[in-house]
Amino acid sequence: MTGRPLDVADLTCELVRIPSVSGSEADVVGAVDSLLRGRGWTTRRIPVTPGRDDLLATTDASPLVTLSTHLDTVPPFIPPRREGGRIAGRGACDAKGIAAAMICAAERLRARGVSVALLFVVGEETVHDGAAAANPVATTSRVLINGEPTESRLAVGTKGALRVVVRTTGRAAHSAYPELGHSAVDDLVALLSRLPTVPLPSDPVLGPTTINVGLVSGGVAENVVAPFAEARMLVRLVTDVEAIAPRLRAWAEPVAALELESLVPPVRLRTVAGFDTVVVAYATDIPRLSRWGTPYLFGPGSVHVAHTDDEWIDVAELAAAVGAYERLAVGALAADRATVASPAAAAGIRGS
Repeated sequence: MTGRPLDVADLTCELVRIPSVSGSEADVVGAVDSLLRGRGWTTRRIPVTPGRDDLLATTDASPLVTLSTHLDTVPPFIPPRREGGRIAGRGACDAKGIAAAMICAAERLRARGVSVALLFVVGEETVHDGAAAANPVATTSRVLINGEPTESRLAVGTKGALRVVVRTTGRAAHSAYPELGHSAVDDLVALLSRLPTVPLPSDPVLGPTTINVGLVSGGVAENVVAPFAEARMLVRLVTDVEAIAPRLRAWAEPVAALELESLVPPVRLRTVAGFDTVVVAYATDIPRLSRWGTPYLFGPGSVHVAHTDDEWIDVAELAAAVGAYERLAVGALAADRATVASPAAAAGIRGS
């Protein structure tokens, strides 16, 4: 190990201090790259789009476990501040505090001879293009530990995500004579009012499918009968898309046109003894990093404050996460070795 041990809280503040809204991550990737190279890690940039890279750091040529999270954040940039036992600011828990804890844990793992890699990606908050760019990279990693705020519990599953756009078409007319036109807004409002009646799938582990109508727009002016309208929704999936798409089409058609874009599927995850567990409703990079080993999901902080102006993370929980990531890496590698040693167990995993 090169240099004295890092302080996870100080490192978190350093990372939060660097703006890195999705699409503009170059400065924070460069800072982490410089930090790790200065501490003896071998680093590699993975191109994503012009001017945007993922960062891979390794201790040797054949890492067995990879700690990974994202360095991009949602807007707007909020600088860090220490308030008692908390660090606040954009990315404090989602996911720069997690990145700091992973770096500190990886240094501990390296010191005890564990072959470990760090993978920091960009674009997770938008289209997961950083994970998609990293997935084809050749790796020997057997275990992937992905970091998102899970309140320091090990996730047993994550819901998937389906983007839905509903569009209605009307006929413009002077608002004083609405009978001469047809309102697309009226059609859309009536359609959305029936959305709660759509039967949605449920899963005994992942829970219910949920739908959020996040954006509604339409029309051209208050004195014109609206010729168009649309609603943008996000469905949190607990099944594959094919199980819900016919229900949504039956609800929308023929009144509206429906556009479906599957973002990520739902995922069942493995656990390690000694960790409390949870199901999370948000999507992660895990489905896009399928070649990096058996996935686990864990992180300090709460998603309930992520993406808010009051985003924060508890310093004590952050410090505890360093040891938790170390224990999780060792436990997951032991589980992987046991699976490899047992042909019956391996067959069971392939069939799951």
